[in-house]
Amino acid sequence: MIRSMTAFATAQGAAERATWVWELRSVNGRGRDVKLRLPEGIDGLEARVREAVNAQITRGNVSIGLRLTRDAGEGALAVDPARLDAVLDALDAVQERAFDKGVTLGQPTAADVLAQRGVLIATQTESADLAEPLFADFQTALTALLTMREGEGQHLHEVLTQQVDEIETLTGRAADMARARPDAVKAQMTAALARVMEDATGVDPDRVAQELALIAVKSDITEEIDRLRAHVQAARDLLAHGGPCGRKLDFLTQEFNREANTLCSKAQDVDLTGVGLALKAVIDQMREQVQNVE
Repeated sequence: MIRSMTAFATAQGAAERATWVWELRSVNGRGRDVKLRLPEGIDGLEARVREAVNAQITRGNVSIGLRLTRDAGEGALAVDPARLDAVLDALDAVQERAFDKGVTLGQPTAADVLAQRGVLIATQTESADLAEPLFADFQTALTALLTMREGEGQHLHEVLTQQVDEIETLTGRAADMARARPDAVKAQMTAALARVMEDATGVDPDRVAQELALIAVKSDITEEIDRLRAHVQAARDLLAHGGPCGRKLDFLTQEFNREANTLCSKAQDVDLTGVGLALKAVIDQMREQVQNVE
């Protein structure tokens, strides 16, 4: 079964001194783009999360966020000396630059310094205790996200199948019209030729015959019908096989549209032009749906 790229899932959990909520969201995208918003201090969590996503999702923009709330407790947090020194050096540089420019800045408080990203980190003991339950709940959320992508994919499969059926029906209608065209085209050309030859003098009949034959070839839509039927079968095969086939389906819709455009340009008939325009409308709708297929 094909899968959609659009889905959302959450999971929450708690440990002795912390609670958390995972939020996972995926939308359509040309490739795979995974964006993580995770708190610092949980060793190895980001790498495990990214690896798990890459193993299950091949296409789509995936956003993953973790809201972690720690209870106040002795030894729960520690200061990262290297990060603290970097923040203090940056503040000192800002103060000196402001002094050189004649600008007076207020002194930052300890709370301001501690609020900088990475200054306060979880102790190693707490990080080790949280890593496993956090990742376990992430896997729960990821499974829910994949389940929703599959559910949306089933709906997409039904819609796309109906649209391929409609394209096949319209192609068959165009083929029926094409089989009936030669006699009508011949009659039209014969009548036009008779009108031209009434007033023509010195016209080479062979040259006229060649031009008429060329016009007849240019108005033949047999190849377009054959290619449309081949594309219909290719689309059915992709939908039946399932898996990450969004790019191939998108390419097929472009090929469908190319043949429909050529059919319209060759039509020279109101009814056949109407079929071509109906084809273009269905193909455009199909292309919109395909944008969500993984």
